[in-house]
Amino acid sequence: MDPQLLPSGVIFGLSIGSIYFTMAIGLSLCFGLMRIISLDQLLYYSLGGYITYSFGVVTGSVWLGMVGGTMVAAVVALAVERLVFRRIYEREITFSMITSFGVLIGGIGVIQFFWGVVPRPVAVPMMTQLNVLGTEVPVYRLVVIGVAALVYAGIWVFLNRTITGKAIRAGIENVEHVEGLGINVSRLFTLTFVIAGALSGLAGGLHAPLIMVYPQMGLEVLAFVFMVVIIGGLGSIKGTLVSALIVGQVVSLGSLVYAPLAQMAPFAAMLLILLVRPTGLFGSALLKR
Repeated sequence: MDPQLLPSGVIFGLSIGSIYFTMAIGLSLCFGLMRIISLDQLLYYSLGGYITYSFGVVTGSVWLGMVGGTMVAAVVALAVERLVFRRIYEREITFSMITSFGVLIGGIGVIQFFWGVVPRPVAVPMMTQLNVLGTEVPVYRLVVIGVAALVYAGIWVFLNRTITGKAIRAGIENVEHVEGLGINVSRLFTLTFVIAGALSGLAGGLHAPLIMVYPQMGLEVLAFVFMVVIIGGLGSIKGTLVSALIVGQVVSLGSLVYAPLAQMAPFAAMLLILLVRPTGLFGSALLKR
């Protein structure tokens, strides 16, 4: 591996890990509170990318497109929660996984109907390069890392400094106790689902300028998002962040050493971690059973 490529490889890994975190946090929140596997979060990720593309074409502003993609993803997530998930919260977790996968596949069909199957390029909103240890690094990737840091800080403040956030944290530990306090758990479920959908849409908007948007883009990252959630520990916010950064670095630096490692190494890392910590890096004893 060329040492000159190391700084750019690390930045690349951090940016990819940041996108994985912004996507996976929704899955982690939904499982932690509602005990559902919400694969449809990958649909909101795709919608965020396509809305960013469309806004960029119409208005010329990719940044505005990201805001629009986040809002549209939140609205669609609200509709799906009200029409689909509210009816299946009491069902087995595998039922929610199968149902959400059906929503994802159906959503891909809707995307193909409106935008077609041809990949669409999204302009990078800023082309500035920054010299880091003698290597030119795109400033946009640093912006992506900064946005993910703000997302983590915002979620931490929300969960630890607001009454609603504390209710969600309590619900993650024991939903029955929260209901016993007279808190409307149904509203907490809806709020959590909408926040998760909005963050997935934001991830799609952030990722769109780095790739071309296409209908199956959510399916392409499915395995990596699952790895992030499993490695970090189901329901753990801090674990999701740490594992996303680990997976991002493994993908990036692995590709510099030997290209096929970019796909293989994250799975090996997941297996090694689970051999030592079956509940993930920050998984709780509650989730072990």
